[in-house]
Amino acid sequence: MESSDSNSAAGGKTQNTSAPPVEGVAGGGTSYGWVDGGLRGTSLGAGVIDPTKVHSEDLLHVWSMSSTANVSQQEAPRPLEKVNLLAARNERESFQIALRPKVSWATSGIAGSVQVQCTDLCSSSGDRLVVAHSITLRRVVPILGVPDALVPIDPLSPQISLHPGETAAVWVSLNVPCGQPPGLYEGEIFIAAVKTALDPRTESLPKSERYRLHRELKGCLDITEPRDYSSPEEMVQRLTSASTTLKRMLDNPALQDCQENNGFGDMMDEDVMNNVSVRLKLSLTVWDFTLPVTPSLPAVFGISETVIEDRFCLEHGTEGWYDALDHHFRWLLQYRISPFFCRWGDSMRILAYTCPWPADHPKANEYYSDPRLAAYAVPYAPILSCTDAAKNSLRREVEILKSKPHWSKAYFYLWDEPLNVDQYDMICSISNELRSYAPDVRILTTYYCGPSGSELAPSTFEAFVKVPNVLRPHTQIFCTSEWVLGTREDLVKDIVAELRPDLGEEWWTYVCMGPSDPQPNWHLGMRGTQHRAVMWRVWKEGGTGFLYWGTNCYEKAMIPSAEICFRRGLPPGDGVLFYPGEVFSSSHEPVASTRLERILSGMQDIEYLKLYSSRYGREEGLALLEKTGMYLGPDRYTLDHGPVDVMRGEVYRTCRS
Repeated sequence: MESSDSNSAAGGKTQNTSAPPVEGVAGGGTSYGWVDGGLRGTSLGAGVIDPTKVHSEDLLHVWSMSSTANVSQQEAPRPLEKVNLLAARNERESFQIALRPKVSWATSGIAGSVQVQCTDLCSSSGDRLVVAHSITLRRVVPILGVPDALVPIDPLSPQISLHPGETAAVWVSLNVPCGQPPGLYEGEIFIAAVKTALDPRTESLPKSERYRLHRELKGCLDITEPRDYSSPEEMVQRLTSASTTLKRMLDNPALQDCQENNGFGDMMDEDVMNNVSVRLKLSLTVWDFTLPVTPSLPAVFGISETVIEDRFCLEHGTEGWYDALDHHFRWLLQYRISPFFCRWGDSMRILAYTCPWPADHPKANEYYSDPRLAAYAVPYAPILSCTDAAKNSLRREVEILKSKPHWSKAYFYLWDEPLNVDQYDMICSISNELRSYAPDVRILTTYYCGPSGSELAPSTFEAFVKVPNVLRPHTQIFCTSEWVLGTREDLVKDIVAELRPDLGEEWWTYVCMGPSDPQPNWHLGMRGTQHRAVMWRVWKEGGTGFLYWGTNCYEKAMIPSAEICFRRGLPPGDGVLFYPGEVFSSSHEPVASTRLERILSGMQDIEYLKLYSSRYGREEGLALLEKTGMYLGPDRYTLDHGPVDVMRGEVYRTCRS
């Protein structure tokens, strides 16, 4: 963005609730404790303030910040300046709007409410990026005091509450479709202080009128309740009756001002928009490059099926269970990651699978053929029940899949971080079985050490490096922990030297509990660039894939709206990249974290670097990282957003058609 400008983690049930700050989770630097002492307020005189008669710039500070900024509640105001963004087609680019009240204009204990509204972005040729489809607004909600959860702002009621002495943030995302014409798109975001819904000064319907509307709504609900109709005519009659009642309600005089225009862009009174709103000018340059639909780097992320079953009270294999898994799978695809579901067994055995349905089900081909999926996990069913039926089912699964064009994306993930010779022997045994079904099968194994009890090498690191010699030909994807490398990038060559690309062997990496600050990871409280740099590190080190163990691994809960608790013994945020929507509202849509959005940005950065390297060579791509100061190593990367824009701008300048 170019601008001249266990722990309880629940953020509350509404988008206006803030969790209290917690000491000790802001490692990595988030500028917490930075107070705005010395800032001048606004002299408006004594008495009640009517926000419709006072310009909003006299009531609150408004400024923009990058998507890598952790906007704390103590964030100090900055000047408001135009936001200029750059994006390719099929790319999402985001920034933040920070809001901080200067005075209070509400009487209900908060500083006041603010309405945030965006126009469509339009080009000189008449093309548009449309609000709610290509432009989304989300409220940044603190988790353990750290800004993380991105709760959607209802487009029908785009208001948020501000608290005295606290900075709030709105996350704005621009999603550019694959077919969007290149060009400069411009629009505005209007921020206006408004009367709160509970403010006694706010006009409201008389009590008798509210009761009448309630009775009619309840009557409509009764009419449309599912039931066995005696005839089609009865169903038509009941629906006609409900339609008549709803039309009568919409004719209520109190709703007349909503009849004139139908759309998000007209919900704020036009006079208010023009006269009292703070106006943030926004421009987006869409350039003539389309990010590939299939990510260049396979990034496979786990979803715990048991967490979904427990929290949403779903029985394994029921229709509701399939629907829930399908919903999570499709939602995560937008982040350029390849999800897999997982269930953990004893001694770190793992059942990993991308598709809940068997290979002969129509849904399976739909899943595996999705171009957004870069890799998929095939379930090794005997890990749960080593019966003849399970083995026959596995054989049939492999026979079906290996005949498909997407078989090259398939892998088996059998064991997470094996530690001893017995566990390594089990992997080899399962591999022999799988290779008897398909000689070209791919098996992924994660590890951070060599097998204990062996005499593989004299030192721990040497034993780690020699693991391919133990698992060949029983593993094709050797996935190592970044924690082992520490800040020693020079050790990569030792790992890669042991691999046999001629046999189809690959080197992938992963992060989990480690590495810790200052190295890149996705722990809560780390810097925004530290989150985004995980993918920069993967690209610079030359890994051909990436794995993350969990995206929804909270502590066990038995109701969807239960507060989120991170698992004991893990750094806050580890294994949690999104939250159940029910924790914050009545929505069933998952709520992304800022960290998940930064993962998407990092995946998009890889496509920029890959494009640049395809034109000028990998050495020049590495030189670009260093020249811009964006990423030099695991403990040497930019703390500010500026170099990210410089890198992207250089790719745009040198690679556009």
